[in-house]
Amino acid sequence: MRYVVIALLAVSGQGFAGQNYEPLSASVRASLHSTVSDQPASDLAFKTLVEAALWLDQMSPRLDRRIPDGRERLAFLKTVHYEATRAGLEPELVLGVIDIESNFKKYAVSRAGARGYMQVMPFWAKLLGDKDTNLFHLRTNLRYGCTILRHYLDIEQGNLYRALGRYNGSLGQAQYPTLVLGKWRGKWSYKTKSS
Repeated sequence: MRYVVIALLAVSGQGFAGQNYEPLSASVRASLHSTVSDQPASDLAFKTLVEAALWLDQMSPRLDRRIPDGRERLAFLKTVHYEATRAGLEPELVLGVIDIESNFKKYAVSRAGARGYMQVMPFWAKLLGDKDTNLFHLRTNLRYGCTILRHYLDIEQGNLYRALGRYNGSLGQAQYPTLVLGKWRGKWSYKTKSS
């Protein structure tokens, strides 16, 4: 089952899609295959409730136009933080990816068929033997997207620029990594009180 999926730019130029298949380790396969749902994550990814409040207070206003419902917005942000942290990624980086990939549209579908917030290609679910996985589910989409990005970071030995290129299917091209890094360092930067 080792094949490459060539992807196109997402519908209306809002984002990009096109992860290429790279063989997954057994631990990554098991992680993706574990049951996740459309339910938001708890506060468990934060070290303290104070840390949670500070991060959510900074991030929530930046999303109020994209996700107007306050409860839905906080559930979304907690889940991003949880899944990013679980995968060893900066939550703000993941917000930058989502911003570029789907513009925070849960049901976004690219011309290439990538789905959801992180524009995950359906072949990932098929490769794991669970072709019925709903990639529009909040945690499922974020779990897959974060795990795939982590996988590409590992392949690229920590080179984020190249990993983002792999995630988008544009390895070697500057546009996508530059856009994501710009969103991460600009709109989604997180300032702690000690910063």
